Amino acid sequence: MATPFPTHPLRTAADLAPVLAAIGDARVVLLGEASHGTHEYYTWRTALSKRLIAEKGFDFIAVEGDWPDCFEVNAAIKQDTNTYGTAARLLGTFNRWPTWMWGNWEIAALVEWLHHQNQRRPAAGRVGFYGLDVYSLWESLQAVLQYAEQQGDGAITAARQAFRCFEPYGHDPQEYARAVAFISEDCQDEVAAVLRALRRQAATRTYATLPEREQAFAAEQNALVAVNAERYYKAMLRGGGASWNVRDEHMMETLNRLLGLHGPHSKAIIWAHNTHVGDARYTDMRREDMVNIGQLAREQLGRAQVFSLGFGSYQGGVVAGKEWGAPLEKMPVPAAPRDSWEAMLHAQLGGENALLFSSEIRGDARLARAVGHRAIGVVYRPQFEHFGNYVPSLIPDRYDAFAFLDHTKPLHPLAIHAEENGPPDLYPWGE
Repeated sequence: MATPFPTHPLRTAADLAPVLAAIGDARVVLLGEASHGTHEYYTWRTALSKRLIAEKGFDFIAVEGDWPDCFEVNAAIKQDTNTYGTAARLLGTFNRWPTWMWGNWEIAALVEWLHHQNQRRPAAGRVGFYGLDVYSLWESLQAVLQYAEQQGDGAITAARQAFRCFEPYGHDPQEYARAVAFISEDCQDEVAAVLRALRRQAATRTYATLPEREQAFAAEQNALVAVNAERYYKAMLRGGGASWNVRDEHMMETLNRLLGLHGPHSKAIIWAHNTHVGDARYTDMRREDMVNIGQLAREQLGRAQVFSLGFGSYQGGVVAGKEWGAPLEKMPVPAAPRDSWEAMLHAQLGGENALLFSSEIRGDARLARAVGHRAIGVVYRPQFEHFGNYVPSLIPDRYDAFAFLDHTKPLHPLAIHAEENGPPDLYPWGE
């Protein structure tokens, strides 16, 4: 019989104490997930995020979501009073597919907690909630134009020109990418001009309060999103790993900007898929010259400043779509195949959840080679899982720790679990 991996129990939030100890003084904690639609990934990340904020003074959560939508949540949770009604209503801002990623009861519970925490803190010390992603080209352009018109400054001309450049393509950035693939003209210069104008403006102004500084920061960030989204959609049409790299490099640039906004001693919690969080150099992504935020954070901030925690499960259920833009569905997640990372842990633990630390499993001969590690996206077809949902990984190097949840269930999207029905029981383990 094979020697078991060293593991630690994972039953309640109190069992996260070894993770907090291992994190130590790290400045950035990356929390992964093996799917965008699994209840337990959200609740365990919430439980750990609460402890990091309350016990270690972390300043903000940044997620694999769009900047404009997340910034609306950020502004709401920093208000002295509740101006948004209910968290479920506030999360209606996430109205673009896949809506369930952030429009769910699990995130609603986190939003309520963050607002309650912030009401007890001075304005300058309130915990933020931000988006790292690059998809929101049109929404970000609209936000920049609105900000420039409100301020009545020199960025108005550049913002209007950029808006007009994209206007013929409606609200579909992919239509823009398809159009410019066949002509020489694009909108690259226009969005770059907006970003330059906002940066010149920021260099000449002093903002008296954090909300003012954040609003200016958000406008510049929206301009940056527009610049990188324009690059992303053109690269996506060409295929290969270029668009992936544009996206994760944007995530890392956004993280660095947020750390700068919050000061030299600020600390960040990142929520993103394992494929972004786990260091790409220790997966087959390396062969395609693809990078991710997990790799870039280690390289740019230093290994000691970054702690990554991957998540995975053996079987259960998930929320996903059968194709891009398809209606969300609750789908079964079949038992992981033999010789996968998840099957190895299931066989050892017999259905129990556990924490594993890379420092304790590094050197195990079974992990000296790459093993398959499940990855489910927003598009999923369970019957074909074994043909493309496993990423060959050197687990002890890809993560600093791993949370194994043997049997999981689907997320609770607001679109299915309506607000009038009230929130489901999210924490049966007594969070």
